[in-house]
Amino acid sequence: MARLASRQDNQAHRKASEINKKKARLAAETRTVHHLVYWIVGIITALLVVIGLLTYHYVKSSLKPLDVNNTEKVTVKIPIGSSNKDIATELQNKKIIKSAAVFSYYVKAHNYSDFQAGKYYFSPSMTLDQIITQLQKGHSTRKVIAKVLVKEGVMVEDIASAVAKNTNWSKKEFLDLMKDQDFLESLAKKYPKLLKSSMASSGVRYHLEGYLFPLTYSVYEKETLKQLVTQMVKATNEQMAPYYDTIAQKNLTVQQVMTLSSLVEREGVKETDRKKIAGVFFNRLDINMPIQSDISVMYALNTHKESLTNKDTSVDSPYNLYVHSGYGPGPFNSPSLQSIRAVLDPSERDQNYLYFVANLKTGKVYYSHTYEEHLTTNSSIGQ
Repeated sequence: MARLASRQDNQAHRKASEINKKKARLAAETRTVHHLVYWIVGIITALLVVIGLLTYHYVKSSLKPLDVNNTEKVTVKIPIGSSNKDIATELQNKKIIKSAAVFSYYVKAHNYSDFQAGKYYFSPSMTLDQIITQLQKGHSTRKVIAKVLVKEGVMVEDIASAVAKNTNWSKKEFLDLMKDQDFLESLAKKYPKLLKSSMASSGVRYHLEGYLFPLTYSVYEKETLKQLVTQMVKATNEQMAPYYDTIAQKNLTVQQVMTLSSLVEREGVKETDRKKIAGVFFNRLDINMPIQSDISVMYALNTHKESLTNKDTSVDSPYNLYVHSGYGPGPFNSPSLQSIRAVLDPSERDQNYLYFVANLKTGKVYYSHTYEEHLTTNSSIGQ
């Protein structure tokens, strides 16, 4: 019995020893894995820091003159219709700037758009601001004779009035140009992604409604009205270029996006509300429910009113989205980029809101699921 107990003790001791050895190996392997993970994470972190620093220094250096000591003039030709990206690429190819990408980002960040075609003489010693200023002035010695401000949310009719007020062109001349089919087709050929869906839409009052981007435009000596309008359309194309793929992926047309954006522009003020209002419009469209925006009725009536009557909301016009479902013929004004982004990224669609109303005193917007809720909200805020 004693020998049996001794053998059992030895076996238990060996098992315990083996278990301890396995635990030791496992602990060692775990430490090795942890060390390896820490090492990999450390390397990745260091690489990210290095890449970040290199990128920062590259961008910073790209914002400076390429060669401050090189004042030699280089001829650069900018063809008519060149985009900001085309111009940046040409400047880099001619060794006037270090980076076309940084130049394009800088131009976009500062919302520069009214660059002129022609022949320029730049040097590597020039700063980006000096180059941009020259591109805005144009290759010749033409001077700026007027400025035209296109405000966010204004209609073609309003822009025509602004042009007439600040230039020698009349409102009629501007509106006649808005109906010039040859001019419109030339613009559509130059900016097909932007204007194709507008030109294909029927019942449109002005095919460029919504496509004259809100900016301040310089009017140069000897410039034509067509050139001024082309500036406005070009600016819209440049602002919309980053979103064409997204629009296609969402199975929308540019005309549809600009139409909803023009409504959102006038219906909401804050970005959060604009995104929620866009969501309401999409929810209605999904169930073939008319959008029922007062903005559409006032555009159909071609007037502004504080309140609408039943007769107003029944007006016979394709733009009247009280009686017609869908998007209607096209935009109602020139929307801001914020409203366009709201339409491309609407919020709270899963809440299934179908109605909204703003408190005119506080500006707060209230959202409802049903018409009964909507009526109750209206009553509570005294609308």
